[in-house]
Amino acid sequence: MSSAAPRVTGQDHSGPDHLWSVEEHLEDILATVRPLEPIELHLLDAQGCVLVEDVTVPVSLPPFDNSSMDGYAVRIADVAGASEEFPAALEVVGDVAAGQAELLHVGPGQAARIMTGAPLPPGAETVVPVEWTDGGLGEGPVRGMRARSLGPEGATGQVQVYRPAEARAHVRAKGSDVKAGDRALESGTILGPPQIALLAAIGRGTVRVRPRPRVVVLSTGSELVQPDTELGAGQIYDSNSFALTAAARDAGAIAYRVGAVADDAETLRSTIEDQLVRADLVVTTGGVSVGAYDVVKEALSHVADADEEGSGIEFRKLAMQPGKPQGFGSIGPDHTPLLALPGNPVSSYVSFELFVRPAIRALMGLQDVHRPVTRATLTADKALTSPKGRRQFLRGTYADGRVTPVGGAGSHLIAALAHADALIVVPEDTESVEPGTEVEVVLLG
Repeated sequence: MSSAAPRVTGQDHSGPDHLWSVEEHLEDILATVRPLEPIELHLLDAQGCVLVEDVTVPVSLPPFDNSSMDGYAVRIADVAGASEEFPAALEVVGDVAAGQAELLHVGPGQAARIMTGAPLPPGAETVVPVEWTDGGLGEGPVRGMRARSLGPEGATGQVQVYRPAEARAHVRAKGSDVKAGDRALESGTILGPPQIALLAAIGRGTVRVRPRPRVVVLSTGSELVQPDTELGAGQIYDSNSFALTAAARDAGAIAYRVGAVADDAETLRSTIEDQLVRADLVVTTGGVSVGAYDVVKEALSHVADADEEGSGIEFRKLAMQPGKPQGFGSIGPDHTPLLALPGNPVSSYVSFELFVRPAIRALMGLQDVHRPVTRATLTADKALTSPKGRRQFLRGTYADGRVTPVGGAGSHLIAALAHADALIVVPEDTESVEPGTEVEVVLLG
């Protein structure tokens, strides 16, 4: 099923020298990418997905009054005034364990040894922790109960209670967590471990969600080799496909990394076509600029879906640095969206944060697809400069309302990414930002 809406490429931007703004490019992407159709999934398969229905509680939690402590279920009057000097002596009528169906009745002068989570037996009004008793041993306060297998006699006999207890002390009341008919989760909730736990607790084994998008990531370049292999002359390790695959997973997608594709247009087209069967979104990196070996641009510039007007991949120049060359469109029989990012590692990663991550979040059906943005005071040794007419995104570290650049202005510094948790935004109409100035910051953490 298509994850891209019909679009008209080049609308109002048909000139070859048009410089797209960051907002224009992102708006085109988000207007094209449509949320994936909902499906029913088992709970663990639904982790990380977005709920598309309100879930109501069919049965109260807890479904019965139960003990929150290991101890003794008693009547209030029987332990009133109890102390270590004058303990209350009660007859133990048996055990009440969690999951036990048949319950004992606690009468006057009696106690039932009760375990955490076990139903409060009829007649009992409160629970005294075992540490307030002699555990039936007659030797003063104890720290706990002996295992039933080692001391079965603990379920009978007599227990001495050294402290009084208020009504319903250490008792979790029926429905005190949620009541039948309450709304447990709202549509639009991302299902994390606590939400999965709640669904299981109220008896839901499956849930209707938008699935996590499947994202295929591939890098291009004949110079790229797999890590853990020996570098040859003129070769470098492929880092982009690893970075973007990890970033896609961090954004909530199921991401597949494809090994680096050599600079051959036909090989690239064939590889992408083979991957479309498992892709809701394709991300390429490299080969989108103006060089003679920019294979992505060569391979995809004239590829279009014959049955849909305006489909295909359009390559653009954006008023930003790093990340000026970009490509976007749809490809294949299902009109799968494709984002073509620059090959420079930092350009690629910044482009992912600005464009691919929002696209993934839109496929998930989330309303807020953007990273948090804040204002912070710039801490730097010198002014930050930016090319006139281009918005610049610099790596930085953010803490306590202050942001510090990392790695200078060079867009090629991969190591700077590993230490950055924010992007410092220098607007396109600002050529210089002095230290101490308040700047816009995109928080990556």
